[in-house]
Amino acid sequence: MFCEEKVAQMAAYLLLKRGGRMAYLKLMKLLYLSNRKSILKHGRMIGEDSLYSMKFGPVMSNTLNLIRGKADGFGECWYDLIETKGHDVMLRKDPRQMDADDFFDELSRADLRILDEVYSQFGHMNRFDLANMTHLKSICPEWHDPGSSRIPINLKEMLLHEGKDEAEADSIIQSMDESQQLKAFSSQLS
Repeated sequence: MFCEEKVAQMAAYLLLKRGGRMAYLKLMKLLYLSNRKSILKHGRMIGEDSLYSMKFGPVMSNTLNLIRGKADGFGECWYDLIETKGHDVMLRKDPRQMDADDFFDELSRADLRILDEVYSQFGHMNRFDLANMTHLKSICPEWHDPGSSRIPINLKEMLLHEGKDEAEADSIIQSMDESQQLKAFSSQLS
């Protein structure tokens, strides 16, 4: 189940590290790589989203729709923190006035560590180099060229390539699916 608030906070945190603005292609890749790292390290996504292979690499589908202003049925949290201008995304608030406790309360310390690690490793790269890097089978073997369309990312393929055995990969995917079902059920109770 897509968690807009967490994804918005992930994006805001990365934007804050970059001074409040960056190319949306770069942000999309940093967000994807952060979720990828979280799946491999903790068996869960930080900001749960549908993952797809697209022309410029792997993406988080709902997040891309938010960036492009094409989100149906959600966007309040995202648009409160972030705006898109042309090919850039930026914080709506002055980064110097943002208090981490107020803006990133949905993110755990483990989530923030992953975002910090991904930014430290890839934040210096420009958007096109980062996009090209996510096409490499050594970095994102789960990405497959979809032509002019999109195809879902195969999480099992990602997990197996990164050294998980078949049973471990199945267990992680089952746990992620059960978490999604529990969140969907909980949201119906609200």
